[in-house]
Amino acid sequence: MRFVDYPSIIRFAWADFDSTRPIEQIEDISARVSTNHVFRITFEGGDRVIAKLSYFGKFEHFKEDHRLIHTLANNLLYPFENVLAKSLVKNNQVFVYRHQFEGMDVWVVFYNPIRVAEKLPRRLEEHHIRKMGSQIAKFHKACASVSTVMPKSSKTLRSDIQDLLDLLDTDTGQYEHRMNIEALREQCNLFLEHRKKMVANSVETMPVFLDWNIGNFSLTEKLELFSRWDYDWFRISYRVMDFYFFSRVCSDAGDRTVFSYLIEPLAEERFGWFLEEYHKIYPLTEREIRFLPEAYRFFILNYVIKYGRYFFHRTYATKLQHEAYATYFPSIKNFSVEPILERLGL
Repeated sequence: MRFVDYPSIIRFAWADFDSTRPIEQIEDISARVSTNHVFRITFEGGDRVIAKLSYFGKFEHFKEDHRLIHTLANNLLYPFENVLAKSLVKNNQVFVYRHQFEGMDVWVVFYNPIRVAEKLPRRLEEHHIRKMGSQIAKFHKACASVSTVMPKSSKTLRSDIQDLLDLLDTDTGQYEHRMNIEALREQCNLFLEHRKKMVANSVETMPVFLDWNIGNFSLTEKLELFSRWDYDWFRISYRVMDFYFFSRVCSDAGDRTVFSYLIEPLAEERFGWFLEEYHKIYPLTEREIRFLPEAYRFFILNYVIKYGRYFFHRTYATKLQHEAYATYFPSIKNFSVEPILERLGL
């Protein structure tokens, strides 16, 4: 594996942003679960910023995503005006540094540090879940209200799945997925077909973050959403794309260091509590609920199969991908949303 001197790249990036402020210290604060790296930078005098460094995917998407997030962060109104971190801006644009050298292509963006309040317990009680349902409904409403001023996003569910289909026609795709090519094509085509029937041109899109595990957000003592970080899976899409991870946060199993991505949390009574409170504030539609299994299918296809080796340690990525074929995909066929529709009166 090639050694990459991340601190040196960060120093180059900061010098390009503001060469008048010397860096005193660079600390790696990464979660170390993906190809993205996060650093705390301390300057002479004690001021600090956060640097996010990545070399995964496409530079154009990295730059676009952070400009979208910055627009969202600056347009959210009270009480969510400080929930997201603000990117540093130069010449009226989010500053994004690209480091290309001897085959490397690495990108850096800077954030102001974000404050962290209370964390949820690893296993939630009913009052936690119901309060979270109402809070996320309010946050989603706030994000939806900003949608009209958001820049256009080039990354869509359809384009991501088409990228996976295209990958399967390459030598790399044939090698990486050689035992499951036809199964993957079938799953991709099922998703594209069902998306077109269920939500395409009939359900509005909005900014969503997808990865809502307990370690990615904090709350006030009154269980109100206080801050949200880790924007690796940010996109403009349907709000129900966020729901699979909320079902995992609500699940009876709770937050675990050893995990699988089973569909069952979507059917738990505990997730039903979340949806009941959410639905009271920001009503869901039948089409959106029927799309829940497809949102789950997309997550498995895009983040476990296509990008698993980037988001998880190699051994864990292999485990999850094996489970996808043995368990995750077959479970979608047998999953019923009827109990959820009945619960919500849809």
